Amino acid sequence: MTLSARQWTERFADKLGAARPSEQEQGWLLELAGIAAHSSERTAAPISCWLAARAGVSPGEARRVARELAEELGADA
Repeated sequence: MTLSARQWTERFADKLGAARPSEQEQGWLLELAGIAAHSSERTAAPISCWLAARAGVSPGEARRVARELAEELGADA
């Protein structure tokens, strides 16, 4: 059985006992991952999302910080 990304994240959230991300939060996380991947190595994307969660930062705030860092580095965000 292959799940869509949305189905996977909903089930994963349920298994973790965490709130499911909203559509907006998912979009922010995807943007964060994209910024990290395009400003560095692709492997920075999942680790950046993990760091944001570990820091207790909202996906929207994490995306803002990632854009700020990318701009400081002169990378396309």
